[in-house]
Amino acid sequence: MTDETPKPKDSNGTVLNEGDSVTLIKDLKVKGTSVTLKRGTLVKNIRLTDDEALIEGNVEKVKGLVLRTEFLKKA
Repeated sequence: MTDETPKPKDSNGTVLNEGDSVTLIKDLKVKGTSVTLKRGTLVKNIRLTDDEALIEGNVEKVKGLVLRTEFLKKA
């Protein structure tokens, strides 16, 4: 019996879990909007996706945001 659920990891290699808070390590432009998320922005209560390189979360300005884990670190 193997555990096949994806194990997403942040930029430092720390495993991320459902409900964790993460911080952006780079300024990111949000496609389809004029919003730029600044480095250090906190994304609370993340949700995992089927792809271990992606997580979902909400920030003040954008809801339902999908972020790549390579631009995050666990808060």
